Amino acid sequence: MKIQIEQNVRLYVDIEGAGLVPDGPLMRDKPTLVLLHGGPGYDHTAFKPAFSQLADIAQIVYYDHRGHGRSDACPPREWTLDTFADDVVRLCDALGISQPIVLGQSFGGFVAQRYLARHPGHPAKVILSSTSASLGLGRKLAMFEKLGGPAARAAAQRFWSEPCAATYAPYLQLCKPLYSVRPAANGDAARRAIVSRDILYAWAAGEQQTMDLLPGLAHALCPVLVLAGESDPVCTLDDARDIAAALPQHLVQFERFDGCGHGVWRDAPVAAFARLRQFITA
Repeated sequence: MKIQIEQNVRLYVDIEGAGLVPDGPLMRDKPTLVLLHGGPGYDHTAFKPAFSQLADIAQIVYYDHRGHGRSDACPPREWTLDTFADDVVRLCDALGISQPIVLGQSFGGFVAQRYLARHPGHPAKVILSSTSASLGLGRKLAMFEKLGGPAARAAAQRFWSEPCAATYAPYLQLCKPLYSVRPAANGDAARRAIVSRDILYAWAAGEQQTMDLLPGLAHALCPVLVLAGESDPVCTLDDARDIAAALPQHLVQFERFDGCGHGVWRDAPVAAFARLRQFITA
């Protein structure tokens, strides 16, 4: 379905699981888990079907960021973290959701960090999964070289220095296979996504080059779980450590997954989803 969040702005939304469930003589509210997908330029489908296993403990809201996937197109001036972060609040208002648990994966984690800074009283909890607070080019290049050799490092340097179609093709070939440690459980997942490379190139060449999300993390008012894979080449373990250090220490939980890459729930699904369940239900 498409949900209108502003005049002329509709987001594609999919909801899994009941929010109100029978519990003896009462009806009990389950928490709402709002999933912010990666990218930029991709869509929510990478979360499916893996996150369906959490529908017994939370109502799950999948959606495509403004301008992405099945959401309505929008002008490039709206492709900003401030807009994407405020859209989390706009969508929750439109759906009548209060105190959501918000999970941001990769680029979705950039959005979630900005959301935490701009709307610290809005979420009940936040999960920052395989994400960074800045471009961190030096760390990226070192990890790509460690995992894929000089050719992978060179391809990463060319793409992140000048994101465009010409530099993305070798990046897809040499660097993308290094994101995960084990082969994808479902090889069709990437082909299912609706990808806007215009957004990818424009945002990676623009706001991502100078973003610094660390100062805003001090404003967090709710528990925050930071998930990181020690073999993640694009949002490195040290990036995650910086995020954890910038959050209020009485609120942050940090979980490192050895032998995992980008999106720990892909490489270690049993352990990762067990940790998510623990955090959601605590």
